[in-house]
Amino acid sequence: MNTRLFGRLAAACLFVAASFTAAEAQTRTVQTHRVGYPAPARSSYSPASSSSGVKFGIKAGLNVADWSGDAVESLQNLADLSQGSVTREMKPGFHAGVYATLPLGDKFSIEPGVQYSEKGMRLAGTLPFEQLDFLNAKVTATARMAYLDIPLIAKAHLTPGLYIYAGPQASILLSNKARVEASALGFSAYQHDFDIKSQFRPVDFAVTGGLGYQFDSGFGLSAGYDYGLSSLDKNNRFDAQNRVIKAAVNFSF
Repeated sequence: MNTRLFGRLAAACLFVAASFTAAEAQTRTVQTHRVGYPAPARSSYSPASSSSGVKFGIKAGLNVADWSGDAVESLQNLADLSQGSVTREMKPGFHAGVYATLPLGDKFSIEPGVQYSEKGMRLAGTLPFEQLDFLNAKVTATARMAYLDIPLIAKAHLTPGLYIYAGPQASILLSNKARVEASALGFSAYQHDFDIKSQFRPVDFAVTGGLGYQFDSGFGLSAGYDYGLSSLDKNNRFDAQNRVIKAAVNFSF
């Protein structure tokens, strides 16, 4: 499921990039025919195109998060035994932060960054009694985790604008609350947050990777995946790791 969703995000990123590039090329051709003079040579975006070579930027986007590991497999087995009354869902969230692009020649660059990122997972349940279906009663339990991600990625520029990236990432746990919600007939009946930060490791380590497209204007698109390496439980009572699919927009200046 995660692989298919990542593939769709990556395909969408490339489709939008190709559309913008085609539109820009068509506009330049029209201008050339009208004026009667050849259009100036197009300068493809490159991290080393500025006089200093270093670029800074901001980025923001959507997260789709989940956990993986033995503990999650146990939860999935519980969901299967419940015959659909309990389901495991991916938790939506967002991320936002800043970065610096440090060129290493024309084709490679290093990009350290800092960003706020929401992660976690969700379980949703319904009453397993057909006689009570009219109530549409639901219960959800959500791990609402917030991290300060510190990635250090290497970027390889495949073509002008198009690149792939990968690298290590350290994440500092800022908050972690378990939210329990209950509803009936479409109305919220109960909601409570439990602070569980002390039960989880304060630092998480992961590898991150993906692909993106950077336009001459400084605007860019990217899609990536964070693969957590650390077990989340500080006391080793269960085994679970973070998994996050990301889609983002950025601007370099």
